[in-house]
Amino acid sequence: MEALALDSSRALKTARTKGLVGIGFVLGAASLPFARWVHASQDIEHEVINEGVYWACVIALLLYVRFIERRPMSSVGFRRPTLKDLGASVGGGVLIIACLAGMYYFVFPLLHWSENQQVGDIQQLPYWLNVIIVLRAAVSEELFYRSYSIERIQELTGNKFLAGVVPCTVFTALHIGFWGWHHVFIAGLAGIILTLLYIWRRNVWTNMIAHFLVDATAFLA
Repeated sequence: MEALALDSSRALKTARTKGLVGIGFVLGAASLPFARWVHASQDIEHEVINEGVYWACVIALLLYVRFIERRPMSSVGFRRPTLKDLGASVGGGVLIIACLAGMYYFVFPLLHWSENQQVGDIQQLPYWLNVIIVLRAAVSEELFYRSYSIERIQELTGNKFLAGVVPCTVFTALHIGFWGWHHVFIAGLAGIILTLLYIWRRNVWTNMIAHFLVDATAFLA
């Protein structure tokens, strides 16, 4: 019995260590400002390199979950979406779009804030590249800052509030470099809604679809 208890304790400690390493990766290494390091948005070549780095981080995390943590993809929210999940995707996306439209068309002009320069930089990129960027953002950001982080932080701390706040804060802060400080209100608002959506449905596909709808409306429509 003592040997069994010792093995169980070691397995739990190992799982916690692996979880901490994974969290460190998604909120640390994978969140580094690759775009600025390779001068993304200055030319297509550097932007493609930047996207390649992020996709590599996505693949690395999925391999880590499967072969290092030895856990199923369902442990990070990859579950078959139901009709309710798909409805939540559309509803969440529409809610975010409506909230952000209110910010951009009413609050920003009132405070004399503008993101025209940043939007112009994005619009200068080829349409096919913007499609890749929007798809990558939906996949990587929902995997990193919602499903993996929320699941592992909650497992380690037992605190659902902390599991939502920490990755949402990192997600919001990451948008400051390119968009500016006032974008905290945009990324923060979207991040809160997407965080609540994941905690509610626990399905990363739901979040990815909602995220894609928002960014596609803004940059592809």
